[in-house]
Amino acid sequence: MRKFFIGFLIFIGAVVLLGAGYGYYNSRDRHPGYSINLNISAPSQPKPLKVGFAALKITPHLPDRWTDTNHDAAYKTGDGDSYTDGNTNGEFDAYWMAGFSQKRAANGVHDDLWARAVVVDDGQTRLAIVAVDLIGFPNKNVINVRKSMPSSAGITYTMVCSTHTHEAPDFLGMWGGSPLKSGVNKSYERFVEQQITRAVLEAAKNLRPARLRFAQDLTGADSLLMDTRKPLVTDSGLYIMQALDAVKDSTLGTLVVWGNHPETLWSKNLLLTSDFPHYVRDYLEKGILKGDSVVQKGLGGTVVYASGCVGGLMTTSPKVTVQDPLTGERFKEPTFEKADAQGKALAMLIYKSLQKDTTTVRPADIRLKAQNIEIPLSNKLFQLAVGLGILDAGYSSWGNFRSEIAAFRLGEASFLCVPGEIYPEIVNGGVENPVGADFRMKPLETPPLRSLMQGKYKFVIGLANDELGYIIPKSEWDTEAPHNYNSKDRPYGEVNSTGPETAPKLYRAMAELLRDL
Repeated sequence: MRKFFIGFLIFIGAVVLLGAGYGYYNSRDRHPGYSINLNISAPSQPKPLKVGFAALKITPHLPDRWTDTNHDAAYKTGDGDSYTDGNTNGEFDAYWMAGFSQKRAANGVHDDLWARAVVVDDGQTRLAIVAVDLIGFPNKNVINVRKSMPSSAGITYTMVCSTHTHEAPDFLGMWGGSPLKSGVNKSYERFVEQQITRAVLEAAKNLRPARLRFAQDLTGADSLLMDTRKPLVTDSGLYIMQALDAVKDSTLGTLVVWGNHPETLWSKNLLLTSDFPHYVRDYLEKGILKGDSVVQKGLGGTVVYASGCVGGLMTTSPKVTVQDPLTGERFKEPTFEKADAQGKALAMLIYKSLQKDTTTVRPADIRLKAQNIEIPLSNKLFQLAVGLGILDAGYSSWGNFRSEIAAFRLGEASFLCVPGEIYPEIVNGGVENPVGADFRMKPLETPPLRSLMQGKYKFVIGLANDELGYIIPKSEWDTEAPHNYNSKDRPYGEVNSTGPETAPKLYRAMAELLRDL
């Protein structure tokens, strides 16, 4: 009996050691020793600006299709769901879709997903901005892209952001076929990284002498989204940068930033799509027709769509009614017709903005600052997911994620790059410390970040160079009862955040960055 007991203890100890070793391996730094600290001032002799655009598809090939027997948008063999083995390999080759719930397997393609790049060169600095149609693009993947970039491309800094569409393949790991399996397809992950690199290189090859036009509409899109958590603060402004060929006067491309979750199609959609950004880009590039009549001319070129402040969260849920600006038809239920109407309305607002109050710059020097920042991970579920390898994200130091912040200036425009879904009150003002909050304290994230930004046009790009989840003001943090504003229910947000220290730490670093810039 004693020998059995000793053997049992040895067995348990071995299991514990193996588990600890597995967790330690999964928690390893993916890029040990990597750091970035850029501080680039304007060139002493401004040169004519050059800009280039490119767009490459990142749509995966879906070999299999499946039957959703009870229409619950979840692949479950226990419900009688079955698949057609398109490549005859005897397996269901699922691409699990990100957002909402697990087991949502893609069942076709409505429109292509893209990596869209713009490269701006002032003769000293060559800046690349890439937007991908994904739920998020982690910092370790950004670093992979940078390391793969040939030095001959001359890229000073590459910033990759995600549109945050909830209708694309899982790129974080949280929406797999089971709670203990990552939803990331590794071959698809490598393909996306390669396409981003190629898009930047192609945009660099397409550099042309250009002039920039900036425009904004701060209120026109108010009705196209809602805030689902108090305090009700949105970031509904449209921020636009159009690049025109300095010689031909034609549009090379346009960058658009708006703060809303691309999830208008909601939780039961099974077709891969970029959601409403698809329609925004398509209508801006090609124009809008009503029958045979041209309602709005196309701008031409390549449109790059990026998401702004989407925390809170900003959404066009089934509670929001969208009216088609041409037909007057109103849509409430999540359909492609609703996403189309929303994209059309946004495209028309953007086009009108470019016809009105704009600022044009020719020599626009680039001032740029970028630096790493460590974010403590206190979310227990995320810690477990890292240890199990569900979240493929290592620690740069124990218990801390390596992330990144950046800011740059282009003429009368300033840009702040935020590595997650920041709450709009941190950017625009209105942080509160409501009754029921876990921390009784004065708001830390003040003054609002936009008040620290220079120039007339203030672009805040969310999910830039990382996806840390929700960036929630610490004074609004709420996991324990009683809940904020005397609510009976715990608010949504904290479950998908790295922790309560994320917002104050990011705020301090970004505020300092903006003041230095």
